[in-house]
Amino acid sequence: MPSIYEYITLKVKNEHDLEHDLEHDSQILPLFSTPKIYIAKGDLSKRWYVYYSYRNPKTGKLERMTNLYGRVNQYKTKEDRISILSYYKKHLLILLKKGFNPFTDNSQFYQELKKPTLKKKKENQKKEKILLSEINNTIKTTIKEAISENAPTSSLIKISTNSKSTKKDLKRTKTVISKEQQSTSHKKQEDMSFTKAFDLALSLKEKAVSTSTIKDYRRKVKLFVAWMKENHPTKKNIRKISRKDLLDYFNEIVLKTSARNRNNYRTELGSIFQVLKNNELIDENYIHSIPVLKTKPERNKTYTLKEQQNIFKYLEKEDQILLLFIKFVSYGFIRPIEVCRLRIKDINLQSKTVQFKAKNSPLKTKIIPNILFIELPDLSKLDKESYLFTPDKIGGFWNANETNRRDHFSKRFRSVVKDHFKLSQDYGVYSFRHTFISKLYRKLREKNSPFEAKSNLMLITGHSSMSSLEKYLREIDAELPEDYSKLFR
Repeated sequence: MPSIYEYITLKVKNEHDLEHDLEHDSQILPLFSTPKIYIAKGDLSKRWYVYYSYRNPKTGKLERMTNLYGRVNQYKTKEDRISILSYYKKHLLILLKKGFNPFTDNSQFYQELKKPTLKKKKENQKKEKILLSEINNTIKTTIKEAISENAPTSSLIKISTNSKSTKKDLKRTKTVISKEQQSTSHKKQEDMSFTKAFDLALSLKEKAVSTSTIKDYRRKVKLFVAWMKENHPTKKNIRKISRKDLLDYFNEIVLKTSARNRNNYRTELGSIFQVLKNNELIDENYIHSIPVLKTKPERNKTYTLKEQQNIFKYLEKEDQILLLFIKFVSYGFIRPIEVCRLRIKDINLQSKTVQFKAKNSPLKTKIIPNILFIELPDLSKLDKESYLFTPDKIGGFWNANETNRRDHFSKRFRSVVKDHFKLSQDYGVYSFRHTFISKLYRKLREKNSPFEAKSNLMLITGHSSMSSLEKYLREIDAELPEDYSKLFR
């Protein structure tokens, strides 16, 4: 007899028919309880499941049935487990309403459930057969018209228009026509130079990415085209660029700069070549088969409490604009380039919130904590379209792209702070984000479990998933173990 899990995972096609079923009279005792989800208070180390009760036909009392685990505990995030258990709960309720009874043999019931699926499958097969027949008739008509007009008969398999034409002849004809079409298509495409092909790919890509990203794509494509003209002047057609050409180009980059820079070129050129492949301008995107090189990981170090306090105190006298910029990174957990995007209109003084384009979202809304809000000057009289941060004042217009604005504050931090405190290249403005996230997580851990602390922290930092937050916390060593000296005794 099939298990309850097999019943649950069986695709039921007519679920909507059950919406108004089983409206029991108040006088009748229910046969079963509504299935519920158990999540062990969010503890992923414990088993999660769906549970329910069913009325025992002998005793007439509701009895707790075997928990339904399925495969839910194979998943490692809270969101995934809740999604799977919600699916189990929904379909278990459907089965119970349909008549599933855990106290009886449900084999016949299982077979009845499968009938709608099998019926649908047969209907689809019938439709496919009719469609195939129509396609075959269309091909026959097309061949007949091609032969009667000006198609070269030497390159076509003659096919009888009689309804008794064999499937073998039809198959051979399809093959010939396909080859003819491919040959014509390739002839047209051989005339496209790789310069024109790249221009087309960039125009298409421009509709899907930001202005700064397309600018970077154009720069890298321009450098690659210049390299091709210098090293392979006889190659003009986009299809002539080989995997070896790309390997040579990437090798030259890594020898002149670094493996990290080479990997960046590989990623961005790979994206452009994929557009070329998607539009049948090349047969293969060779860049996908070129491996990524291992790189030495770089990370902004976190500041000690004393270092952070000394920097803030120093900037209060030396550069208050830079200090407020850093506090948006520290207290608001906003990345430096995201701070550079902020305009006066993005800050809602009534709700104490800020909206901006984030790394993982086209529009992110975050609260402005009071510790940061009280630092803001009066913004009510400033132009709503002006930038929050400019080189010389809060609230002004700045004719520079966001990358250059971000670079300005990075260089400003180096000259004002790093040179003064003699900090190494491992420290930067981004280090403040690491520092304050670490500080906040350790504070949350004092009274909460790791899962609860991370759940609260995720709302504050804006990470898109628990797994990405956990990876980030590992990278910055946010959680350290207690002294383990006693374990050696």
